Amino acid sequence: MYEQSLYKILPGYITKKTLDQSNRNKKWKYGYDKDNDMVIISKTGKIGEIYEIQNLKIALPLEENVYKKSEKEEEQFWQQFVYPKELDRLKIVFDWNKQPDHFKERWYDYIDNEFKYRDEGFFYYNNGKPTYITGTHYMYLQWSKIDVGAPDFRESNRLFFIFWEACKADPRCYGMCYLKNRRSGFSFMSSSELVNQATMSSDSRFGVLSKSGADAKKMFTDKVVPISVNYPFFFKPIQDGMDRPKTELAYRVPASKLTRRKLDSNEQLADLEGLDTTIDWKNTGDNSYDGEKLKLLVHDESGKWERPDNILNNWRVTKTTLRLGSRIIGKCMMGSTSNALDKGGENFKRLYHDSDVSKRNRNGQTSSGLYSLFIPMEWSYEGFIDTYGLPVFDTPKKPVKGVDGNWIEYGVIEHWQNEVDGLKQDSDGLNEYYRQFPRTEQHAFRDETKQSLFNLTKIYEQIDYNEDLRNTNVVTRGNFQWENGIQDTRVQFYPNKDGRFLISWVPPIYLQNRVIIKDGYKYPGNEHCGAFGCDSYDISGTVNARGSNGSLHGLTKFSMEDIPTNHFFLEYIARPQTSEIFFEEVLMALVFYGMPILAENNKPRLLYYLKRRGYRGYSMNRPDKILNKLSPFEKEVGGIPNSSVDVMQAHASAIETHIEEHIGLKKEGEYGTMYFQKTLEDWAKFNINNRTNHDASISSGLAIMACNRHLYTPIAKVERQSVSLGFKKYDNKGYNSQIIQ
Repeated sequence: MYEQSLYKILPGYITKKTLDQSNRNKKWKYGYDKDNDMVIISKTGKIGEIYEIQNLKIALPLEENVYKKSEKEEEQFWQQFVYPKELDRLKIVFDWNKQPDHFKERWYDYIDNEFKYRDEGFFYYNNGKPTYITGTHYMYLQWSKIDVGAPDFRESNRLFFIFWEACKADPRCYGMCYLKNRRSGFSFMSSSELVNQATMSSDSRFGVLSKSGADAKKMFTDKVVPISVNYPFFFKPIQDGMDRPKTELAYRVPASKLTRRKLDSNEQLADLEGLDTTIDWKNTGDNSYDGEKLKLLVHDESGKWERPDNILNNWRVTKTTLRLGSRIIGKCMMGSTSNALDKGGENFKRLYHDSDVSKRNRNGQTSSGLYSLFIPMEWSYEGFIDTYGLPVFDTPKKPVKGVDGNWIEYGVIEHWQNEVDGLKQDSDGLNEYYRQFPRTEQHAFRDETKQSLFNLTKIYEQIDYNEDLRNTNVVTRGNFQWENGIQDTRVQFYPNKDGRFLISWVPPIYLQNRVIIKDGYKYPGNEHCGAFGCDSYDISGTVNARGSNGSLHGLTKFSMEDIPTNHFFLEYIARPQTSEIFFEEVLMALVFYGMPILAENNKPRLLYYLKRRGYRGYSMNRPDKILNKLSPFEKEVGGIPNSSVDVMQAHASAIETHIEEHIGLKKEGEYGTMYFQKTLEDWAKFNINNRTNHDASISSGLAIMACNRHLYTPIAKVERQSVSLGFKKYDNKGYNSQIIQ
């Protein structure tokens, strides 16, 4: 049974007493409510349900005046309202002005209601359930013409527009970064919003960008302009230029030349007012729209910008077009599927993760200023949407009628899995399908296999398996601390949602904090159980804002103890404020698990730190040399110089072997026990010739080498020489024995 995790309703988030009292007095204001940490998208002063979408809490309007298409629940669904023929024949506002007063009086209420729905949104019954759509969504469904005519209602689109309305309402937000799947309707929805906002904004500028200038132009001419042309007269401002322009859609009074005849006839005195608002598109480039002021920028296919164009550089430029000082005056509606990582996907991935609403700076903004949104493919996959716009996740007991009139016999999850199973032998085809129709963020950012050093199929099998587990069931985040804060005593682990350690196994009590004292020196008591690998750093500062992290991994090996075998149980990838904090946290992990560490000695401060604290016995010597072949430095602190070609090859080979034997599907229904997604993703893009940004791969590989140190121990060559003992050999054939020479 599929359980959706896209959104949840938060009953009781506001106490009933507070909610009723504030609703009665209409105290709720559109925008960000700091006291309750939620974004209010209601413009009536009243709020109802509170949604949480991608960690953003959104207060919807109170359910009032709900439209009911039919008294029968099964006949309640969205259907575009018929535009009255009397009004349909009026194409521009001048046609309306010519009508008699009794005609106008008849239609004033109808037009006023349309403006109200546009501003406040619309409630209607959908299969017996009161359903709210935002004003922007209403304009899309009721008044936007797309390639198939009128759009159908989709629950995924409803959530999209609710999230977008929250982005508009939140004064801290520059807009949305939408990670989508193919054929989700983003281009038409964003085009509809362009026209919607432009036709009610004065002295404003609206822009369109895409992966190329040709794509931006096509979106403008094939989507934006037709939507504008088909607007009803009461929403359509005076337009300058051609009916179907190619470069700019201008809502302003057409310029005209003054003549003596016009002056004499007073034609110039006609009371014409234009919005002085334009919509245009630009060629793709890092400096597109540089120096301009925009109210809305639509960024289509932003995950497909290939070199030399860079979406990150462009966003740094266009972000400034949406603000005046600290005040945000415009929004960006950005959406795309992702290309392969080296074809623009990597930059979009960084921008998307920099838009996480749960990670804000002191100004309350995300790193990018945008809010990220991901809607899994099962919410909007064509052919699996029922009459009410709801996705058919699971295979129904009996066929369900779809919104397109066809019958749905299988659930979208089963259909998707069948497609995936059919592509198991085609890695690149499978990853392309994942990117086009992702069920998780990891699917959306899948890379091509041809550049990978390791078996991507097995890595992604493990990633998918972990996603199905929801990961929270097997991984705990937290920190280690000395007992009572006293160093060099016992270490304890404390779960903490902000902790830097991820662990998937804790040793039984009798194995925790085991230490052996030899000649006054401390040695790990669980060396037979496993080992750590570490990629350290020496200085607290970084060359740039994205400096290398410190990384630590723990791995078990086969032993007679009651522990999992070949199990990565710890992941630490972080860069604390000072290197000493990192060193101390590594030390506490070593003491708690009682296992040794194999660390790079190219950056030796960690190793000197362990020696100074009396834990030299925890630092393993390099396994590829015998003791009397080690240099004085290596004898002093241990570690391995992970820079020579031989060590680099052995390191990569260790990861490769571990992946083949212990990662992904091992046999029917049994998967590996590597639950750390960051490490798996780092393995997927590991480059042996450029290892700087692969901290997780370095430390995990060293952990594997440490647990299999016997494979690297050199075998001394033994030369044997024959020694004569003075004994003769005889041939006893015949009557007389003969000495064998």
